[in-house]
Amino acid sequence: MLTGTIVKGIGGFYYVKTPEGLIECRARGRFRKEGESPMVGDLVRITRTAEDAGKGSVDEILPRKNAFIRPPVANIDQLVVTISVKNPESSLLMADQLTVTAEAAGVLPLICINKQDLDEKRASAIKEIYDTTGYTVIMASAKEETGLEELKAVLKDKITALAGNSGVGKSSLLNRLSEAFSLETGSVSDKTRRGRHTTRHTELLELPFGGYVFDTPGFSSYASEGITAEELVQFFPEIARVTHPCRFVGCAHMAEPGCAVKEALLEGKIAPERYESYQALYQALKQIKPWEIK
Repeated sequence: MLTGTIVKGIGGFYYVKTPEGLIECRARGRFRKEGESPMVGDLVRITRTAEDAGKGSVDEILPRKNAFIRPPVANIDQLVVTISVKNPESSLLMADQLTVTAEAAGVLPLICINKQDLDEKRASAIKEIYDTTGYTVIMASAKEETGLEELKAVLKDKITALAGNSGVGKSSLLNRLSEAFSLETGSVSDKTRRGRHTTRHTELLELPFGGYVFDTPGFSSYASEGITAEELVQFFPEIARVTHPCRFVGCAHMAEPGCAVKEALLEGKIAPERYESYQALYQALKQIKPWEIK
């Protein structure tokens, strides 16, 4: 029995990187019966077939440190939330949804502001917003090849996923990090100003300077499973840091008097855009009934 990491999953086949090479595997039928499926990023135990040493079966999924539903990936160290300054202009609410998703899963969020060459002023304004969070913020341009050394430094020896809406330049950034990737990049629709999805399956790519990065479609979903409105504040670190002096225990930091968060907002310790995201997500979570929380 060999131990390895699933680096690609497509059409019911799982490609497992092991000390003895890449093995093409099928999952045992018992996984389907137990309602569990292997994910890219899983550490697994496999058995090779007697007829072909390059093929085998996934027998056991080792314990995961985290897992995501959309897309189905596991064991991420960090999530690089990629924001496009322009063409298309990213939704900061979506970016904040992704940082909350990462925080809730125990994954470190980082911010990469791409296409800064298209609007330096806007790029700097977005950086100021996220500087208040304490997250690492990288200014980059795949076209101008700026910020790549900073990106390499944070990716080195980590397992990372890039997240963000279509067209922000995730594949373009990855192509700049390694000539071996040659990932397909998409154009932005003139009509909708939105990017077109180019990645069609999930794959874990090995970085030439150490570490792995996920090339995956659909990592723009907000996973609110298990999060309550009352817990939300702990996933906004700059807000969580200033809540203790609030007048009322259990303050929602929405409209209560004597709220320390409102004071911090006036003092510039919290970016208005981040607070607006907190309010929007709080109200959305309030609509979820207790019995609907998984």
